[in-house]
Amino acid sequence: MEYVQQEEGVLLVTLQRLFPQSSTSTLRKMLTQGRVMVNETVVYRAKHSLLQGDNVRVLDRQKAEKHSPPPPTHPPVDLDILYEDDSLLVVNKPALLLSIATDKLEPDTLHSRCVQYLQQQNKNNWSFIVHRLDKDTSGLMVFAKHKEAKNELQHQFQQRNVHRIYRALVEGIPHTSSGTVHSWLFEDKNLNVVAVNKKHPKAKEAISHYSVLERGTDNSLVELSIETGRRHQIRMAMQHIGTPVVGDARHGASTNPHGRVMLHAYALEFLHPDTDDPVRFEAPMPKGFQPDGWNER
Repeated sequence: MEYVQQEEGVLLVTLQRLFPQSSTSTLRKMLTQGRVMVNETVVYRAKHSLLQGDNVRVLDRQKAEKHSPPPPTHPPVDLDILYEDDSLLVVNKPALLLSIATDKLEPDTLHSRCVQYLQQQNKNNWSFIVHRLDKDTSGLMVFAKHKEAKNELQHQFQQRNVHRIYRALVEGIPHTSSGTVHSWLFEDKNLNVVAVNKKHPKAKEAISHYSVLERGTDNSLVELSIETGRRHQIRMAMQHIGTPVVGDARHGASTNPHGRVMLHAYALEFLHPDTDDPVRFEAPMPKGFQPDGWNER
């Protein structure tokens, strides 16, 4: 079958018009089998852009096998994708992986993996950084696919309109089932974070709210929401109330049974940059966050 495109469009939409009885999955299979040619070139991407006058040709299976090269293959990217659309890429970051490269230009970061994944679809694609997580922290991060989405999301973070929810396994049990830690933090040239008086010239405000979800014999599962996004803010807050995050020796923890800081970015709530509709994403809890000897109280 041959068809001359009448207006600008997208290849998958044209195929749906040509084969109205076929499902989307069937049409995508045509593409992966190398059966669709545009201007005598095999095209595999469903979102391939068409111009007026383009010639779309659909081969039968036998001809496709004879005349079409195999579809390009790429090594799989180690990336846990939670959600994706035209503007957002929401991923689950593993602990001990940098969010982005430092001055040392590390080649393997969550950001570099996102870029690699997107450029396998189109070499011009890019992943724009919106926010960060500490290397030790696991959990949900959102990246933008274009500058407009990046600017809108960063504005929401700056205006404290993004609801950020974390979960932490902490040593001991907080004295109260919920509370707020309001402090002022300073980060020195060696990246050490310390609590200071709010009159300190470089002090930055940190506001963390916590509530105890589960109590164990020696530790507790705590949920936290933060109004500010300071480096090590939650770890400092938990140290402040006498229940440091498990595995966080830098801030007073004495145990590390899982070989990591037990802090997880559990959820993000914000307005979608395209629609202004409220959206919420959650990252599954990793193993090990259940308190030892847990029981309901």
